[in-house]
Amino acid sequence: MARAVFTRGSTGRHVMVMTGASAVGLVGMFTVDMVDMYFLTLLGEQELAAAVGFAGTLLFFLVAISIGLQIAMGALVARAEGAHEHELAGRYCTTALIFSGLIAGLASVVTWVFLPELLSLLGATGKTLAYAESYTRILLPNTAILAMGMCAAAATRAVGDARRSMWASLSGSFVNAALDPLFIFTFGWGLEGAAAASVVARCVTFGVACYAIFIVHRLPQPVNTAQFRTALSPIMGIALPAMLTNLATPIGSSFVLRTMAQFGDAAVAGAAITGRITPVAFAAIFALSGAVGPIIGQNAGAGLFHRVRSTLRDAMLFNAAYVLVIWGILWLSGELLVRMFNASEEAADLLLFYTRYLAPAFIFSGMLFVCNASFNNLHRPRWATMFNFSKALLGTIPCVWLGAQWYGARGVMAGEAVSSVIFGVLGLLTALALVRRLAQEHDSQLQDDTPEQAVAEEGARYGSSLSQTELANVTTAAKGDT
Repeated sequence: MARAVFTRGSTGRHVMVMTGASAVGLVGMFTVDMVDMYFLTLLGEQELAAAVGFAGTLLFFLVAISIGLQIAMGALVARAEGAHEHELAGRYCTTALIFSGLIAGLASVVTWVFLPELLSLLGATGKTLAYAESYTRILLPNTAILAMGMCAAAATRAVGDARRSMWASLSGSFVNAALDPLFIFTFGWGLEGAAAASVVARCVTFGVACYAIFIVHRLPQPVNTAQFRTALSPIMGIALPAMLTNLATPIGSSFVLRTMAQFGDAAVAGAAITGRITPVAFAAIFALSGAVGPIIGQNAGAGLFHRVRSTLRDAMLFNAAYVLVIWGILWLSGELLVRMFNASEEAADLLLFYTRYLAPAFIFSGMLFVCNASFNNLHRPRWATMFNFSKALLGTIPCVWLGAQWYGARGVMAGEAVSSVIFGVLGLLTALALVRRLAQEHDSQLQDDTPEQAVAEEGARYGSSLSQTELANVTTAAKGDT
């Protein structure tokens, strides 16, 4: 197939196609999570919804590690493809797959050992704690499969095959949706049935994604120990900051959940229901952050920074337009959602407050998602880490604490929204300044060098893990130097 497909044609079209294909898969996956919650609310126990909220927040710590490796996989494969280094892209793919499985497995073991203490730390107590522990123990052994499936899907997107990446997510979603009522009601497994259905779905997603990269694209390449270590260095140069970047989100979410827990299981259940609706409603924005990464990576690898700038512009326009449309839909459907989830009075109040007043703040969350993707694909992964941790520690925690003191459970949710507004704007201004500076440096270098030198330096900077420049950047990033 043609390589570096994002270096030509309309960037707006690439953003739309990649986002649309990824969003379809995410909608399927997130819809199943929402349906899980719907089925569990039919069982009539408030503690079940609260338990899923606690378990989901804890599991997101493990998912954050997988997301970091997924980002590294996508960025490096796209960058290598942009530099026409298909064999190098394959070595990155193989190394990232193996390493993601090992790291996720180790993290799962540690979580298993300390599970009751971790859930209690989040604020789970009594029957809710018991439910959350049971649910989580079923999902934990399957975390390595989830991590490798996410990496395989990222590699598929990085070579420009959004359609097969979409089908990997959709296939798992279809299986989960089919098994949920069977396991929860027909077999009578309840909460454990929902977890078991998710386990099977993860395996199906992994299988379909592996078919795409191994059979269709023949991307992974055999690696020996030396090649594994060589490829691992640039992977970790991006993955470590990306892991830290994504760990900031569950840290903030954990504080939010623990703060919400002081208002009772009904408030936690309301937040958990909102947490299942939000990804479905804004799936395209979550997909957007993953879609722009390969586009930015390939164009940066080819030295086409005017296309990087236009990609950012098109992504921001799509983000704003989409969120505003979804806000209108959520406003009109708020009462329907309350009835559908059989929400208690307090949970319903939080749900309606979100759909009517807080949903548009997701524009700023989308801004930061896209900006972090640009940082990860422009050799600035630590910037994404800085922004996410700053948002969690300097934005979410103080804003949520103040909101809880002044306005109770509503204030907790409003505090999160305020934090998103502040750091979304700061992230966008920083991303635009970075692209402008890189474009100036690139133009200056082209004027000073001969054509042969310019081509060699672009390849060294973006395409080869063996260059001294790349190794120096990776070593600096790994040490955490500034």
